[in-house]
Amino acid sequence: MLADLGEWSGDIALQCSETAGFLGEVNRRIQSDAAHLSDLQANMTTLAASQGESVAAAQELSVTARRAGQIIADGHDVVTHSLGEVSQLVTHVTGLETHLRGFLDVIETVGDISSQLGAIAHQTRLLGVNAAIEAARGGEETRGFAVVADEIRRLAAQAGESSASVGEKLGQLDRDARTLIGGVEGNIVRGRDVSAHIDRLRLTMTEIASLVTQFGERSDTIVHCTDAANHDVGALRHGLSIFSQSASESAMRVGTARDQLEALEGMANDMLNRAAHGPRRTRNSRYIAMAEEGAEEVSRLIERALDSGALTIDALFDRHYQPIAGSGPTQYLTGFTGFADAMIRPVLDRETGRDPSVIGCCLIDMNGYLPTHIHSRSQPQRAGEAQWNMEHARNRQIFMDGQTRRALDGEGDFFLYTYRQDLGEGRYRALRSVFVPLVFGGRRWGLYEVGYLI
Repeated sequence: MLADLGEWSGDIALQCSETAGFLGEVNRRIQSDAAHLSDLQANMTTLAASQGESVAAAQELSVTARRAGQIIADGHDVVTHSLGEVSQLVTHVTGLETHLRGFLDVIETVGDISSQLGAIAHQTRLLGVNAAIEAARGGEETRGFAVVADEIRRLAAQAGESSASVGEKLGQLDRDARTLIGGVEGNIVRGRDVSAHIDRLRLTMTEIASLVTQFGERSDTIVHCTDAANHDVGALRHGLSIFSQSASESAMRVGTARDQLEALEGMANDMLNRAAHGPRRTRNSRYIAMAEEGAEEVSRLIERALDSGALTIDALFDRHYQPIAGSGPTQYLTGFTGFADAMIRPVLDRETGRDPSVIGCCLIDMNGYLPTHIHSRSQPQRAGEAQWNMEHARNRQIFMDGQTRRALDGEGDFFLYTYRQDLGEGRYRALRSVFVPLVFGGRRWGLYEVGYLI
């Protein structure tokens, strides 16, 4: 009955081990997700800050757009009024051409009159000369008429001089007027070009005002969208905070459940170990005997090497683990490693081959160090293939789990436990192992282990 109970306990321990391994993997993933969540929260904090800056920038942009729109509108009115004044000025300048040409016609008319006055003065002078000749012929009776004739000639001379002076000034005025008209005509041509530019400028100002209005409308839309996005970011941050708290609580609960399962696994393993020490033979008895025989043979080999000097006690108990450069997972060398590979590994290979259920025999020191392993588990590591190395290059690595620690610290001739073998990358394999203590020179060195599947 005790043996059956022990076997049942072993099955329970195996199930607990597998479940604890599953919970461990779940907990590892939760912790990993929590780390990612923490990074996400940090990113969300940065995003929230950036979003806040975007909202402020959008609001400032909207205010600036409205202000620019008002300035453009005011400027548009001013520019339109100014352009109207300029346009009127251009029209006025253009109208000067007609007035100047009329003035030129007047000058020409006055010039004609001046010429006529000159001709009249010339005729008058001739008349005065003739009158003076006739007065001279008349003697004393026509002397008064001679005085009049002289006065007429004098006035005719003055009129001629005045007419010549007026003609000269009218000629200069005509030339100046024609020069002025030429300049006005050039300005008129430029004025017409300016009018065309003014029309295009009016159109451009209208288009600018329209664009600024559209810009202001789009700015208001951006403000609305950024405000909505800011609210969504806040809600997301709150949700992430709640989710993070929930994930942390879930991780704690999973961890608690795992601890409870491991405690249950320990109790079940104690019952399995007690049943294995009973008088009744069980399905584990064969592997217990194999473990005791293998441990005895390894002990004899080491004792003989110590006695012959082929191995020193310091090398056997060397705990200065020297990392092997470039190994991954990390492998280590000690003073015992070379002897273990050469002398112990052949024994491990032979003992493992005795039963197909046995997955491997190995040595474990008090810190979980495996100085050697069976040949198939002692392959050269492959660079960059940590998962493959974890399974096929297990020698020279350090492993530790709760059941191995109990066996290392426990008192007894052997220990039968169910436990999870770490295969790396969150992968485990539930198996049973028989651990037999190894003692040399009165000191506990570690364990000889036979791992098998049931």
